[in-house]
Amino acid sequence: MTVTAPLARTPRAATLRKQETILAEAERQFARFGFEGVSLDNIAAALDLSRQNLLYHWPSKEELYLAVLDSVMGEWMASMTAITEATEPRAAIQTYVAVKLRFSRERPSGNAVFTREIMAGAPRYQDVLKAQVMPLLHADVARFERWADQGLVRRVDFTHLMFLIWSSTQAYADLGPQFALYMGKPELDGEDFERARLLLTELIWRSLEV
Repeated sequence: MTVTAPLARTPRAATLRKQETILAEAERQFARFGFEGVSLDNIAAALDLSRQNLLYHWPSKEELYLAVLDSVMGEWMASMTAITEATEPRAAIQTYVAVKLRFSRERPSGNAVFTREIMAGAPRYQDVLKAQVMPLLHADVARFERWADQGLVRRVDFTHLMFLIWSSTQAYADLGPQFALYMGKPELDGEDFERARLLLTELIWRSLEV
């Protein structure tokens, strides 16, 4: 007699919503207190859940932390194809900067969790970074190299160019409250991000313009 393995059941909508809620609260707490400063009890209490209920979805704090980083990484990596899939360098830079700034504005806590992990030497996420980010970085650099060969951009150190783009756009997440304080406002608004987009795009392009 042939035994058929049971099909894996798709999580119900209510389960997915609860997981999204847990991830959002975990992201907020990890961003503020770091991995060591957060407990599952604190996350559960903030959501009015029992510890057992939380453990049903993520069996450990580390698994929940990695799920947060996976979520952040997935959204961030979706923006990294703007250069490799582009045919024209200036438009690629415009799109890339715009997407990275939008991510900084819409998900500052996710940026903060990611930055904390990187600043600590990526002890829990190094393998993922090597497997997923490094190939995309190399692909972006290779695209710039081809544009340079074609005479479309000036040849610079394209690896450090990418680091510059990453750091300048992510600063509006990591240092956004500080920037707002210096500008005498409670937080950066859409106009601030638009001005940053225009300036960064222009400065980066001028460094590459033939």
